[in-house]
Amino acid sequence: MPHLALYTFGVLKSPLADPARHTREFHESGEAVYREIGQHPGYIARAEAADRSLGARTDFDSDWGEWGEFAVPAWYGKGRTVETTALAATLSLWTDLRSAFDAIYTGLHREALNRRYDWFERTGHPGYVFWWASDGVIPTWQDGVSRLEHLHDHGSAPHAFTFHHSFAPDGTPTRIKGIGPKSDKVR
Repeated sequence: MPHLALYTFGVLKSPLADPARHTREFHESGEAVYREIGQHPGYIARAEAADRSLGARTDFDSDWGEWGEFAVPAWYGKGRTVETTALAATLSLWTDLRSAFDAIYTGLHREALNRRYDWFERTGHPGYVFWWASDGVIPTWQDGVSRLEHLHDHGSAPHAFTFHHSFAPDGTPTRIKGIGPKSDKVR
C-alpha cells in the first residue's frame, strides 16, 4: 500500500543562528512538536540527520542517509552556512491524509502554525506538498523540492497536491470530511 509523503519548506525571517527572540522560540519549540507528531496515529517516519549530535542546524552539511542529500527549492535565496541558513524544512511519511491532517492541525503543531507569520516570510510559494510514494520507497529531499516546485508551477495534481485539492493513491480526486474548500466538504 502506498504511503503519503509530505515535504514542507519555509523561509525564516532571520537565520537559525540569530539569537533574536522569535528565532529562538521557533527553534526551541521544534523538538517538542516533532516528539508529539511522532506519537500520532498514522505517522510513519521523518527525515532526520544521521548525526543528531550536531543538532542538524546546518541542513546542507548533514548526512540524511536514505532520505538523500538535502535540497531546497530554486527560489530559496538566503544563506547556506551555519551563520546564514534561514529555512525550515521537513520530509515525512504518513499512512493517509486524515492522519496527517489531524496531526498537523492539533496540539503543539497547531500552536506553532498559529505563530507562523511571526517566524516565516510570506514568499508567494506553497509551504507544503503531498504525493503518494510506493510502499517501501523512502522519498528524498530532491523529490520534495521537485514536487513543491511542480505544485507551484501547475497547481494540485496527483503528482503533487495539497489538503484542499487532494488525490487518492490511484490518482482520483478525493475529499475527506473537514479537508478542502468549504463548498467541497463532505457532510
